Amino acid sequence: MRLKYAFIKKHSTDYPVRRLCQTLKVHASGYYAWLAEPQSARAKEDQRLLGLIKHAWLESGGVYGYRKIHDDLRELGEACGRNRVGRLMQAEGLRSQTGYRRRPGFYGGKPTVASPNHLARQFKVSEPNKVWVTDITYIRTYEGWLYLAVVLDLFSRQVIGWSMKPRMCRDLAIDAMLMAVWRRKPQQQVMIHSDQGSQFSSSDWQSFLKANNVISSMSRRGNCHDNAVAESFFQLLKRERIRRKIYTTREDARSDIFDYIEMFYNPKRQHMVAMVAVGGVRYFATGVADSRTQHAGVASQQILHAPEAAAGKDGGFG
Repeated sequence: MRLKYAFIKKHSTDYPVRRLCQTLKVHASGYYAWLAEPQSARAKEDQRLLGLIKHAWLESGGVYGYRKIHDDLRELGEACGRNRVGRLMQAEGLRSQTGYRRRPGFYGGKPTVASPNHLARQFKVSEPNKVWVTDITYIRTYEGWLYLAVVLDLFSRQVIGWSMKPRMCRDLAIDAMLMAVWRRKPQQQVMIHSDQGSQFSSSDWQSFLKANNVISSMSRRGNCHDNAVAESFFQLLKRERIRRKIYTTREDARSDIFDYIEMFYNPKRQHMVAMVAVGGVRYFATGVADSRTQHAGVASQQILHAPEAAAGKDGGFG
């Protein structure tokens, strides 16, 4: 009954109270009696909590669901249940974002070079710069497709290299990898896992890997789950930022994706985290570092001086 009364109160500025009472089959006298009652301590606490929920939801860009909002509140020291957060968000119409369906693929024949699947779905690694994963996706614009290649460190799940171009060319993947190598400067051999696309089986790609002490690993043909971490990142990007829209220009898309990667996903977005100390630097295993820490070996100043900053929002050196 209280939910009905609350609904009437919320919409009383748009519709007559008596009509709302008739529609919901409640007595107007009961509604006015409820309205005159002093607000309970629980209701007051709900209102306070709802304010914090709205702030956390807006800060995420309107993409977080009740689980991550609950995690945010716990970090603030709020003792509240996950179901309570979900109930308040549902009543207020606050929802997480969803993406759009994956573009159907096609069989392009066997690749020229197919590396073994060294990764074998071992997505948990013990240190940074040990295993990286890479993949390519497409973004809709009214000027045509914009292609995005990313490289993620499997330890931190951060995007350490990316490149955007209007065509699906070989340089797309190489430029993203070049940024990752420039940023991280790994001192040991790194494994890079990809699918068997032509960009990753080309002689230019293989030569680049050999020159930079990187070993190639490839998913089995047509098995996207072998590269689940990269696929998961693209799903998050399309669900949380792109949200089914078609950008007016490629430049609009570049700017928005740059903002998502460098201003939200890498420094702010929540993941399941476990802080680990490596060589005196604090890292977040399978998660994103707190903005107060140096994370995944990339100091915040590097973003300003990275290769993509000199090349614009395309990424890499191209």
